[in-house]
Amino acid sequence: MQVARATPAKMAAALSSDSDSCRAESNEASSKWLDAHYDPMANIHTFSSCLALADLHGDGEYKLVVGDLGPGGRQSRLKVLKGPKVLTESPLPALPAAAATFLMDQHEPRTPALALASGPCVYVYKNLRPYFKFTLPQLPLNPLEQDLWNQAKEDQIDPLTLKEMLEGIREKAEVPLTVQSLRFLQLERSEMEEFVNQHKSKTLKRQTVITAMTTLKKNLADEDAVSCLVLGTENKELLVLDPEAFTILAKMSLPSVPVFLEVSGQFDVEFRLAAACRNGNICILRRDSKCPKYCIELSAQPVGLVRVHKVLVVGSTQDSLHGFTHKGKKLWTVQLPATILTMNLMEQRSRGLQAVMAGLANGEVRIYRDKALLDVIQTPDAVTSLCFGRYGREDNTLIVTTRGGGLMIKILKRTAVFADGGGEVGPPPAQATKLSVPRKTRLYVDQTLREREAGIAMHRTFQTDLYLLRLRAARAYVQALESSLSPVSATAREPLKLHAVKVDRCREEEATEQLRVQGLGPTFKLTLHLQNTSTARPILGLLVCFLYDEALYALPQAFFKVPLLVPGLSYPLETFVESLSDKGISDVIKVLVLREGQSAPLLSAHINMPVSEGLAAA
Repeated sequence: MQVARATPAKMAAALSSDSDSCRAESNEASSKWLDAHYDPMANIHTFSSCLALADLHGDGEYKLVVGDLGPGGRQSRLKVLKGPKVLTESPLPALPAAAATFLMDQHEPRTPALALASGPCVYVYKNLRPYFKFTLPQLPLNPLEQDLWNQAKEDQIDPLTLKEMLEGIREKAEVPLTVQSLRFLQLERSEMEEFVNQHKSKTLKRQTVITAMTTLKKNLADEDAVSCLVLGTENKELLVLDPEAFTILAKMSLPSVPVFLEVSGQFDVEFRLAAACRNGNICILRRDSKCPKYCIELSAQPVGLVRVHKVLVVGSTQDSLHGFTHKGKKLWTVQLPATILTMNLMEQRSRGLQAVMAGLANGEVRIYRDKALLDVIQTPDAVTSLCFGRYGREDNTLIVTTRGGGLMIKILKRTAVFADGGGEVGPPPAQATKLSVPRKTRLYVDQTLREREAGIAMHRTFQTDLYLLRLRAARAYVQALESSLSPVSATAREPLKLHAVKVDRCREEEATEQLRVQGLGPTFKLTLHLQNTSTARPILGLLVCFLYDEALYALPQAFFKVPLLVPGLSYPLETFVESLSDKGISDVIKVLVLREGQSAPLLSAHINMPVSEGLAAA
């Protein structure tokens, strides 16, 4: 009978596997989440705005609605999941932009409707059946574009001429071209004639598309209250739709195209609407305002917008989260370790917790409450969408989709408590350091008593001095305008601007009027930049004169005519200045711009010449 002996390698492998399993069990025990399901081959490609959780049949079983873009942005479909399985699936005519569930009316049973924004339409489903289709109103056409297609319909112009005319319209016209014209401009020459024959008989339409969508309570703040749909369009507008008739209740304009929307309040009472736009600004609107009331300028493009209580949390492309008030005041900033790919709200109603979830490119899902880091969830791939809420019969469920099309479902443990940790909360540690404040002296106490007793008189004296300062500044400004001492013309009849720089002849390095001159001299090159600030009118008949001390400087030409000044161009006028003094002294050279036949100068500039170090050293 032979007994197998365990080699050291086998024993080490067994010990390492035991330690790995123990470590995994300890991590699972310390985690706040239960891993309910993970399918890396679920083939779901979507964003957070295209995910929604709702009880679509009124049976208490919450389903997951997914606006799936499909692999590579092809074959977009509407999917409804029950648990880990797909319940229903239907194709979409265009890529989905957003999905939302809302209550349309007060009729029983109170089953929510599903709204899916795709292209220029909003498809409304009830009980997972098509109920209504809302299409955005058409935009006015460019009359020149319409006339060109009418001529093409009657075979009055050839395709090449049509392309040239449409390209000219696209560059200059204020009204954008239609999709039909834009597609035609992208074609090769061999495909143009077939495209014109195929589309010349069709009616020309200019249609915008939906970029963002959310819901707004109609008149009550209850959870089961009727809600309106809020749409953001490519035409830089926000539309509020009636939940029953699907008519436009309100229309608001924005300076740029909205990409993320957040609302609070009720439409019939008072509401605030925050829109993150493509120009990097957050626009905030209120009820009865057609234009933004506040505008938050970001230093980078926004990648997500979430409202946590009364704070707007914005994720930017600089890998950071920013907290703002509804009036645009910045509250805090948190730097993240990787690029933010998606954001969403996490609300645990049983504990009154609201936090923001951020999916990062390194596979992490970070949960923040203000600046405090509550939890970090590791995922096997980069996160593309997040959704938190009731799923099935579990109240606190996290839905995660990954870049490879995977689906992950996690359930929050009922015993889980989020404690602030891992993030910086409150003031920085340096603020707690005590400063060595000196003791109050007798002089300080006397001065404090004096300020208390004579506070009114001191304030009046300060106001008097302030008014005198403003008066002297205004008088000096008026004197400068009357004597043409400013380098910019103050009259509309002579729109001119003068800029003088000094250049050393040896090194040819420019310096502004701040006397940053390098070199030894004694010959300097003086360059005057004269510009006609008018929009359409040229200027002729100007003279340039130099006033200087002839004992110190010599100029080859101290008086010359200025050529015709075309609007918008800066004309450099050059001359040489030679320093004659060897005592190391300098003076001011005055430059005057005059009109022929007039003695009063239009512009003037004083140039503080540097010391000629070459002559001084010699």
